[in-house]
Amino acid sequence: MCGRFAITEVLSPEALAEMFNVPEVPDFPPRYNIAPTQPILAVMEQHGHRRANLVRWGLVPGWVKDPREFPLVINARVETMGEKPAFRDALKHFRCIVPASGYYEWHTGPDNKKQPYFITLASGEPMAFASVYATWMGPQGEEIDTAALVTTAANADVSHIHHRMPVVLPMSAVDDWLNVREVRAHDAYQLALPLPVGALRAYPVSTRVGSNKVDDPSLIEAVSLTQPEPPAPKPASAQLDLF
Repeated sequence: MCGRFAITEVLSPEALAEMFNVPEVPDFPPRYNIAPTQPILAVMEQHGHRRANLVRWGLVPGWVKDPREFPLVINARVETMGEKPAFRDALKHFRCIVPASGYYEWHTGPDNKKQPYFITLASGEPMAFASVYATWMGPQGEEIDTAALVTTAANADVSHIHHRMPVVLPMSAVDDWLNVREVRAHDAYQLALPLPVGALRAYPVSTRVGSNKVDDPSLIEAVSLTQPEPPAPKPASAQLDLF
């Protein structure tokens, strides 16, 4: 499972536009604690043109009548998404990429204490999460794009922290994942693989990341598990949810 991630200042709109070959990227400030239901950046191809949009993190299929009564779906298991009504059409026709600098995962110790870790590519390069999206239309004709991150079995780098991880695509696979016109769902499955051993780096970070009201660069700094943590700063105003 992936429930929080970050986009640092390195991933500026200009850098993202060049990296994913899109003409323009919406202004998106650095975020260090992106949480479900908040807006996230997604790169997609529509009618043969690549674009970057802000979407809600939490997929709502178009056939849902009331999003408030639909479960919050932030992840899609790659092993079963082709069979699930919520993801089946999205895998065929609505694949996208969510860029990130890294993501957080929680390890539960023998004493049931949960310790968050920040996980990045060992190379220091940005991550490209394989994702799917859907457009929900309301009774008044309003449209809201929503998305879920695709997950797979964790590789040996992080399996001791959690048994699942987001699918991180190599840049060489991004074009095929986005090309829903020519790359079928079965072939897209072949792209959604765990990363090779040694590709990821993980280190413990502050438990303050558990509050979605805390969002500052110190969240991705490594902490010593033997040292007491500093008190949390006053929370900034929470980012507006889309539902």
